Amino acid sequence: MTNSIHYLPQHNEVELFRHAAGSRLPVLLKGPTGCGKTRFVQHMAEQLNRPLITIACHDDLTAADLVGRHLIGADGTYWQDGPLTRAVREGAICYLDEVVEARKDTTVVLHPLSDHRRELPIDRTGELLRAHPDFMLVISYNPGYQNLIKGLKPSTRQRFVALSFDYPTPEREVVILCQEAGIDKQTATQLVALGNDLRRLKDQDLEEAASTRLLIYCALMIGSGTPVGDACRACRRSL
Repeated sequence: MTNSIHYLPQHNEVELFRHAAGSRLPVLLKGPTGCGKTRFVQHMAEQLNRPLITIACHDDLTAADLVGRHLIGADGTYWQDGPLTRAVREGAICYLDEVVEARKDTTVVLHPLSDHRRELPIDRTGELLRAHPDFMLVISYNPGYQNLIKGLKPSTRQRFVALSFDYPTPEREVVILCQEAGIDKQTATQLVALGNDLRRLKDQDLEEAASTRLLIYCALMIGSGTPVGDACRACRRSL
């Protein structure tokens, strides 16, 4: 299969993910925002030839949003699977992006899927759903956002094989910008240098570091004809 999702490995994360998938183990991706976690999951789904179901977690995400609920239609009440249940049935990779944003009582539903049982109890229908052999659970979070209110409990965290991500090395980041935005190497090198200067200001004058994603956006604007200074200032304002 031709790979259409570009991903430049940082270390041995591709091999580790493959081994985890082959052993039917859940995976936790840890790293700052915009460093390539979601792109990595998309890449691996293509590599493994598995469907990918992505769930963007948020404060109002409930267990029913994941598992499913009864709905009322023209012919009466019927059950509709949620995205997690569909992934369990179909053998997809289910990716929960920024899982700590979800309510703690919601993430508990992941526990029986992330240990030796690999099953999903659907309380509202009485079904005990055993996961398809190809089902894989992947979650991600940014440790920098952890605080007393929002954090990933050890009882959840220790059920996963953890892969740590960070921003790419400058050399790799230059390659990524050239590849993603089609800009020349000199401009990409200057953008990466600016990004690393801004990252050194993290926790001083900036609330958040300049992510690789933000540098790609800036490079895309420059590639479309936006003056370099205007593009840099527009992206700098999002920090």
